Amino acid sequence: MAEFFAELKRRQMFRVAAVYAVVAWLLLQVVNNLTPGLNLPNWVATSVIVVLALGFPVALIFAWIHQLAPADGATARAKASGLDWALVGGLGIVILLIGYQQIAQTRQTGVDAAREAALNPRTGVSLAVLPFANLSGDETQGFFSDGITEEIITALARIPDLRVVARESASQFKGQRRDLRAVGQSLGATHLIEGSVRKAGARVRITARLVKADDGVNAWTNSYDRELTDVFAIQEDIATAIAGALRMPLGLKPGEQLVANRAIDPESYQQFLRGKAALGRARNAYTEQLAFLEPVVQKNPGYAPAWAALSRSYGFAALVSTESIASRDMYRAKSSAAAQRAVELDPNLLEGQVEQARTLRVAGNWARSEDVLLNALMLDPNSPEALAAYSGMLLAMGRLKEGLALRERLFAVEPYIPVYNGNLAQARWLNGQTDAAISLFKALLDNQGAGARADLSQIYASLGRYAEAADVVEEMLSSQRNEPYREIISATAQLLRSAPTNVLEPEKLPRLAEGSFAYLHVGAPGRVLDFYEEGTRGAGEYAVLWHASYAPVRKTERFQKLVRELGLVDYWRERGWPDLCRPIGADDFECS
Repeated sequence: MAEFFAELKRRQMFRVAAVYAVVAWLLLQVVNNLTPGLNLPNWVATSVIVVLALGFPVALIFAWIHQLAPADGATARAKASGLDWALVGGLGIVILLIGYQQIAQTRQTGVDAAREAALNPRTGVSLAVLPFANLSGDETQGFFSDGITEEIITALARIPDLRVVARESASQFKGQRRDLRAVGQSLGATHLIEGSVRKAGARVRITARLVKADDGVNAWTNSYDRELTDVFAIQEDIATAIAGALRMPLGLKPGEQLVANRAIDPESYQQFLRGKAALGRARNAYTEQLAFLEPVVQKNPGYAPAWAALSRSYGFAALVSTESIASRDMYRAKSSAAAQRAVELDPNLLEGQVEQARTLRVAGNWARSEDVLLNALMLDPNSPEALAAYSGMLLAMGRLKEGLALRERLFAVEPYIPVYNGNLAQARWLNGQTDAAISLFKALLDNQGAGARADLSQIYASLGRYAEAADVVEEMLSSQRNEPYREIISATAQLLRSAPTNVLEPEKLPRLAEGSFAYLHVGAPGRVLDFYEEGTRGAGEYAVLWHASYAPVRKTERFQKLVRELGLVDYWRERGWPDLCRPIGADDFECS
């Protein structure tokens, strides 16, 4: 055996193996670093590894056959010794680097596993913030306690490993005496935050406590009695303390804060909260919203949340305003500019990103809008606003399965919001889950009223149950006081009662607005698009065009023109076609 190792040494087998190992490792580092940058396929790196592995025994065989002995005595031995030490040093460096990579990978794997466990609904910490009570002795100050609740939620949502759930659903418990264990179970939360706000003049007192939902035991509590100018510091302190009580790292970069936007004076901040409250009431209240929010940004041009809220209000105005087309275009332009300003001031402001995505979609830039929403969901995977916006976009683009998956996810984090539940029912119907959709819409009749009835009647009509569809439509008359809408409701019901039939002069049929689905069942599919060509609709309103009952509509030239003008064809060519459409040649397409 000693002679064998001596022979290996004489033939320089150890030196060849060492050189091969060092060079192979260096080549692998080069390939691993170049592959992502050059967008090379994974098989390139795999091929290099296979070639290097196969080459190792070949190199050793070559060294055995070809005796590479030094030419002469002492000089050669000295040079060989120096080279040997260099090879030993190189091998040592390689071994140390490989060891470091393994340790770093192990640590990262542990971090990822911990994060995954934290975000897992079954094993992680999930938090619901109940509406803070208004103890100011003035009911009109409810906007302030509600606003503080929302601001604390926003701060907590920035903590990477903390799941903040049921942000809007928790509002149903406002002002109630509640069993916290039952509340936690219904909201899917392991912990609850509740508190109160008392504002008197320039001072504010905020009390908050963190409660374990399973047993109602306090995990943390504190009160803050300070000047109104310190309201952002209070929000930061509460969010930081809760994260500490839950042993959650804040995940902030040096200089970052959970409450990032503070460039506003106390008086303007209260006016901003009033504007936010008005945004939550109704989109046709845009005049009131603008009256609050426009002065806020004029006085505080560096306050990003106010710009995001203003963008939303301008968007409402563009949708529901009865002013001229030029005025609606003006509102759309203002909405886009306000959203852009919000994102410029705070690139991580989720409300700003959602508004920017909406304005980009309205402008026909669906791909850029999608990128913005995906980035928003990276910042906060449980954001109801981002989930609602992106799921609506996916459905409008014809990506029905993906849209349904996101709406199911939204339902998991916000189970008690009628609008979201109605959107989920629609997505189920679009994906062929008709019975599930009907059940959910029926459950929403008391809460969502006319909206649920309109959707339910459309489903009945798609099943050929025309009498039931007409009955549901006519139920909307009792709550409708607007005479033009009453006429639309009556005309829709009348058409449904005459179905199925083919009218002789479709162009003479009355305009039905949201009831335009009735055209499908009287042989006038071309009239369906009247409603969608009238102006910019929400993404969810275009989604119904992908239901199976709309197949005759999708085969028309008007449909092709509509989706081109919306910018959908450009999106499909860039990022892939939906299941129901395919390209034809370089410039044409068809949908089934």
